[in-house]
Amino acid sequence: MVATPTESGLPLHNGNFEGLADALNYAAEGRSGYNFYDGSGRLEAVLPYVELRASALSLARRLSGLGLPRYSRVAIIADTASFFHRFFFAAQYAGFIPVPLPAAIQMGGGEAYVAQIRRMMKSCGAAVAVAPDGFVALLNRAVEPLSLALAGTAADFDALPEAEKLPEPLAGDEPAYLQYTSGSTRFPRGVEMSQQALLTNLREIADIGGALKEDDRLVSWLPFYHDMGLVGFVLVPLFRALSVDYLSPRTFAMRPRLWLKLISDNRGTASSSPASGYGLCAMRLRLADQEKYDLSSWRRAGVGAERIDPRLLERFSQALAPAGFDPKAFVACYGMAECGLAISFAPVNRGIRIDTVDKERIVTTGAAVPCDSGREALQLVDCGAVLPSYEFRICDASGHEVGDRQCGRIMVRGPSVMRGYYNDTEATREVLDKDGWLDTGDIGYRRGRNLVVTARSKDVIIVNGRNIWPQDLEQLAESCPGVRTGTTTAFEVTQPGGNPLVVVVVESKHARPELSRDIRSLVRQHFGVPCHVDIVPPRTLPRTSSGKLSRTTARAGFLARTGWDADGWPLPDQQAEA
Repeated sequence: MVATPTESGLPLHNGNFEGLADALNYAAEGRSGYNFYDGSGRLEAVLPYVELRASALSLARRLSGLGLPRYSRVAIIADTASFFHRFFFAAQYAGFIPVPLPAAIQMGGGEAYVAQIRRMMKSCGAAVAVAPDGFVALLNRAVEPLSLALAGTAADFDALPEAEKLPEPLAGDEPAYLQYTSGSTRFPRGVEMSQQALLTNLREIADIGGALKEDDRLVSWLPFYHDMGLVGFVLVPLFRALSVDYLSPRTFAMRPRLWLKLISDNRGTASSSPASGYGLCAMRLRLADQEKYDLSSWRRAGVGAERIDPRLLERFSQALAPAGFDPKAFVACYGMAECGLAISFAPVNRGIRIDTVDKERIVTTGAAVPCDSGREALQLVDCGAVLPSYEFRICDASGHEVGDRQCGRIMVRGPSVMRGYYNDTEATREVLDKDGWLDTGDIGYRRGRNLVVTARSKDVIIVNGRNIWPQDLEQLAESCPGVRTGTTTAFEVTQPGGNPLVVVVVESKHARPELSRDIRSLVRQHFGVPCHVDIVPPRTLPRTSSGKLSRTTARAGFLARTGWDADGWPLPDQQAEA
């Protein structure tokens, strides 16, 4: 078995496709495609675009034979395997809407996962559902109370008879897919993207954000049910007829060095990750690993997802410098599923740009005043210029636009913005106004046309009129000896007496009293507020489907297991249980 070549043999298309099916038709004229690697880093499946097109068309005829109406939803458990691509593009050809669903069982086990995908399928009104063999038992349990035309494995669908004729594929203003949000602040909602809205975003990502050329090769471990994995590493390479190499998220979590090996071996040029992924790699590297890889081909190392922690990127670039990694390859970006994927990109080949501001001023007044590095300075990553098709503005709590370097809610408008949350008018109205302005739910400030993201608005902690960003509390806790990066979360709860209380939850093998004391002292010293520190076992903190820590779920878990003393303070766990 041989991976698809980097050079497709096709000239770069101008991107004026009618829909995703049209893009696949063009890519199928070349030699490139998708490549899948197993948990040991061995090539286990190859899917050239020409084979994908033939297979998707055959499957589309079988789906059409079910007699379902146009725009019927096809739920796909989006494991990292070639069957996902077959079903996703078969839906395009059949006039159905693909709905990628999570393929990760988080804390809470199988029952929580079954309930999660059942709610998603019910909310989108799925007509059929498919899962890989390892998930089909869970899928069958999830669909028991639902009325689906068919649910099963790819083999069950391949056994269907083919219809003689196919309808016209999805195109133009018709839907492209439903993308469920990660659910970091509330239950996931199905983002409905039109074909042309998506194609606009793909064009700007490929041409501006990544500046992709014929000789680029992509590498990814990101899940297909998340916008960065689906749009960035399934649809962008298709749009430009480029080859891409995949590891599963599970493989990356267990053996993150395989990501580096794949880039090194296949001369990958573009790959992306949340900052936490780079941090995990740096933490797992051994000195001997630095001589195993040649990362000099890696020209675009995208980094996004919430506020970017520059410390993790610095550790990564220092650890991989002997392997030829150039820190100028880092490309900071900002985006969300409600816009397909991308809203802003930093320039390629410039590296991370830090904006150092006065911490006290930005917290108390919202003004991002530049200052020298020091104890009272806050380092924030510039996420680059907003893509040309967008209008954007920063607004205060009253909805009035504010000027440069003043924090507020990030609002965007443009042709890549979603049409709404599927079958959820109320949720759509909350974020999308009649003039097409999308409230991203993020807080940040502008520097000309550049964006700096500071926090999620729903995560901001307010105590005595003071705004505290949870990331700053988490970084304080992680500065203590023995606390690893990415193992803390901070949020606000209300005490029985009605007062707000800052809570910092920390994963640690040992509930050391001095650790709690040190964190409380740091929080009081830096922010002037008391806090409660909750020490929990490793791998306790809940994460969203995209791997981000979910402060909302962590808060709910804390309240569920916490009792209160007569003065309104949390009891130790053993007293609460009693």
